[in-house]
Amino acid sequence: MAEAEARAPVPVHSSSSGSAEEIQVVEFLLEEDQFAINLFDVREIVEYTRITPLPGSARYIKGIIDLRGEITTIIDLKEKMGISAHKKNQEQSRIIVIDSSVTKGKTGILVDDVTTVMSVTTSHIDQKTCDKDDTSYILGIIKQKQGDRESEKTDLIIWLDIPRMLRDLGQ
Repeated sequence: MAEAEARAPVPVHSSSSGSAEEIQVVEFLLEEDQFAINLFDVREIVEYTRITPLPGSARYIKGIIDLRGEITTIIDLKEKMGISAHKKNQEQSRIIVIDSSVTKGKTGILVDDVTTVMSVTTSHIDQKTCDKDDTSYILGIIKQKQGDRESEKTDLIIWLDIPRMLRDLGQ
């Protein structure tokens, strides 16, 4: 499969006209910012557990955990993305364990909270504003409307290419 095909959104279903594809994503928080990754890249979501640091590892490697008998490397997504950490209560964080089809070994990403799993119509994803260079891990910006007509606002959710990020990290 070609590199570009591997990074394409995974269609869930189309409307009768065939024009409105949907993808399923897991939405999560890093500080106050909203991010999402493809649902099919996720194996499971687990509560925070004590992470054993790995001396001499990269700053974004938070450490390792024993997840049901399997050593799992935990990546601090805020550290990797350069997001300053203000949240003090790590016990309320979550670990998104990435599916083995995406990684070389057992890998999880540390996030502040997982908010929802949702289907998004591709027409609500802006892919034009994203850099198309080799250093960007952003697939698009999901525009999600909240509220009623009188108090409607649009949340912007950054859709990340987690398989590419982990591949570039050697995971």
